[in-house]
Amino acid sequence: MTDLDPRPTVRLADPGALAAGLPHLLGFRPEESLVVVSLRGPEPLTVGLTARVDLPPPGHRAALARDLARSVGTDDPTAVALVVVSEDDDGAELPHRGLLREAVLAFHDHRVPVRDALLVRRGRWWSYDCPRSCCAPGAGTPLPGGTSDLAVAAVVHGTVVEAGRAALPARIAPVGSAGMDRACAEVGDELAAATAERGWDAVAEQGWDAVLAAVHEAGTARAARLSDRQVARLAWGLRDADLRDRALTLALGESAPGAEVVWTELTRRAPAPLDAAPATLLAVSAWLRGDGALANVALDRALGSEPGYTLAGLLRTALDACLPPAVVRQVIREAAGPSGAGR
Repeated sequence: MTDLDPRPTVRLADPGALAAGLPHLLGFRPEESLVVVSLRGPEPLTVGLTARVDLPPPGHRAALARDLARSVGTDDPTAVALVVVSEDDDGAELPHRGLLREAVLAFHDHRVPVRDALLVRRGRWWSYDCPRSCCAPGAGTPLPGGTSDLAVAAVVHGTVVEAGRAALPARIAPVGSAGMDRACAEVGDELAAATAERGWDAVAEQGWDAVLAAVHEAGTARAARLSDRQVARLAWGLRDADLRDRALTLALGESAPGAEVVWTELTRRAPAPLDAAPATLLAVSAWLRGDGALANVALDRALGSEPGYTLAGLLRTALDACLPPAVVRQVIREAAGPSGAGR
């Protein structure tokens, strides 16, 4: 499992600050992981793309390291930092040196130097390259406390730090009900009748107005919970590819926070396959604001609900190829045309 998370750049004072900031870079507290952080210059270097993988068995170290180097290389880093998060204890030496060696060799092949190689364990950090007594296996340096620049940036950009990656799917876990199923059936029949009477263009335009109203309401301080019928109307509307593509543009401006709230609620409450479109829109919103872990979880949900859902499949390919959020934004803008989300 790989999680890619292109964060807004934040300057870090020392390796300890980077080690302490990993949960804010990833959106969850990593366990038994190798984390690669892209560092961009000139000095002082800033944090760019962050990638995390589960610690692999020995036979898979080299292949995993090559994949990581290729992925993080799309960020055009000046250097990288490698951080092992593990509770393993190898006694006389720091654990997982074999994995670090393969990663260093892989980045060397891409002409990217490794600036720091760190271990994080039990609230302390070590440098694999440090010969001093403070870096002995039984020593280490306490992770810095207080509110870091990364923590502040996480709050500003809406990142919620979960206890672990396994907690992320719970954010959008299905909460279906008989009432929701009934509302979807009733609204579906009503839309079919309205389409036969007035044509789909008129029905779709009403659907777009409903989306805009819901997003606007969600962005206010006193937003009310959507009714079952509202969820059903929005979810059915987003089944139309043109309307859904217009909804993509809502992730680009001031409406983005409200849109993400709506997509999250629809993903949780709409039954399959009506949840595929909002889950995909949620993935786009999360990716654009730098939450790669949630984007991957949302795409898993969309493709699990409807394996052949084209936009989700295309986005999965883009994320696996580490397509930068800036490129995604540009594609959405070009697709929207000069009228943008308000058309």
